[in-house]
Amino acid sequence: MKVSRSGRALGVALAGALALAACGSDDNSGSTTRSTDTAPRAASGGSGVSGTLNGEGSTAQKNAIQQVITGFQTGNGTATINYNGTGSGAGIKQFNAGQVDFAGSDSVLKTEAAGGGTSEADAAKQRCGGNSAWNLPMVAGPVAIAYNLPGVSKLTVTADLAAKIFKGDVKTWNDPAVAAANAGVTLPSSPVKVFFRSDESGTTENFQKYLSAAAPSAWTGKPAKKWAGTVGEGKPKSDGVAAAVKATPGGISYVEWSFATKNSLGVARVDTGAGPVELTGESAGKAVAAATQTGTGNDLALKLDYATKAPGAYPIVLVTYEIVCSKGLPAEKTTLLKAFLTFFADPAQQGKLLEAGYAPLPTEVQSKVSAAVEAIA
Repeated sequence: MKVSRSGRALGVALAGALALAACGSDDNSGSTTRSTDTAPRAASGGSGVSGTLNGEGSTAQKNAIQQVITGFQTGNGTATINYNGTGSGAGIKQFNAGQVDFAGSDSVLKTEAAGGGTSEADAAKQRCGGNSAWNLPMVAGPVAIAYNLPGVSKLTVTADLAAKIFKGDVKTWNDPAVAAANAGVTLPSSPVKVFFRSDESGTTENFQKYLSAAAPSAWTGKPAKKWAGTVGEGKPKSDGVAAAVKATPGGISYVEWSFATKNSLGVARVDTGAGPVELTGESAGKAVAAATQTGTGNDLALKLDYATKAPGAYPIVLVTYEIVCSKGLPAEKTTLLKAFLTFFADPAQQGKLLEAGYAPLPTEVQSKVSAAVEAIA
């Protein structure tokens, strides 16, 4: 899929959000050397690196990170980067258990414990030898409400309608609630078939945050990585739900944009009150512009406004992070991790993510991420 000016617009919006939100936090921007070639650099100096690095987590970022890994290993023939897309929740658990060197997650580490236990952030600090773990944004990816409805090329949903569909209150596609949001569209009488992520997923949490914020009376469940709905069929990972919708007429799910386009699925327009908004890089960028930075210093965690009613803004957006130890990894792992993340954040590599359906890091965010990577010790 080709994303040009719209993808760049999303990057610019994210840049503005971070630039404004970072006021008052530690100044870690520094100066960053930007490579113009495709060969990755070590954390210091320009020699190649070696060793093995293991990561696990977010499937929403899987297509992006696999592309980056291929490029990195091409320039470092003796380095191996393994990434297992098992879902954000599984990735954080494996990271906190010391089983992997970094985690990919569509949600930042939680600072509050569930059920009186240890919070994700505290567990990560223990795993990092008493040092803080940082949330480093690497890719922005809109979440699509993807559907397979033969004969319907344009489908519009409101937050309230989406909540009712995923709760099972809307059982057929010609339900009056669907028809009200789609005037003039001929809707089939076929049943609505909901698919959701069966594994713990940051995409699930972000989608439920949207439903909870934008339709609080219709969706009362607390957002979490585990799906709170009681109808439909669970499928593992982004690949699983996208494939299920593709194979099922009448199917609908929530999935990261690149997986919807990869599977040629319909993508619903979202009406936040100012008219139907098509999912594009530009429309998602208007929602990202409302993000605020909640982390301090080199912890670049963001908070998104899922209830935005800004005209032309697509509200369902996630930012996918790499979660890393600020200190605490063995020296050889640290060197390799810094080299890989430096390569990942490099403008040349970020630009290539456009073709995979992701939004690249803009210059300002790239500088902050690169400074944070350089500060890993």
